[in-house]
Amino acid sequence: MMDKYWTPHIIAALNDQYVKICKINGDFVWHNHENEDELFIVFKGKLFIDIKDAETLEVNEGEMVIIPRGVEHRPRTNGELVYNMLFEPKSALHTGNKQTEMTVNELHFI
Repeated sequence: MMDKYWTPHIIAALNDQYVKICKINGDFVWHNHENEDELFIVFKGKLFIDIKDAETLEVNEGEMVIIPRGVEHRPRTNGELVYNMLFEPKSALHTGNKQTEMTVNELHFI
């Protein structure tokens, strides 16, 4: 079930939020979340988050970062597999304001 990259799976729900985990590798799509902040926690590897018109953030194992609502960003890796946890409102798509071939419209609990 967890064999695809950039495909979040729900592991818990609380206070109208989902706790999601995913394996990531390569580049994701540029997007923003108009109505919600997005929290990333890296469990393994190093995640890079490009921010539009700003410096790239580097998130190492055991670190977290919050991307404020409305900030155009693109998560990516340097070619290594990264294990990540996300906290987002239940209504949020992981591709935010973009519908692409990477968008997962139906999430599953594991």
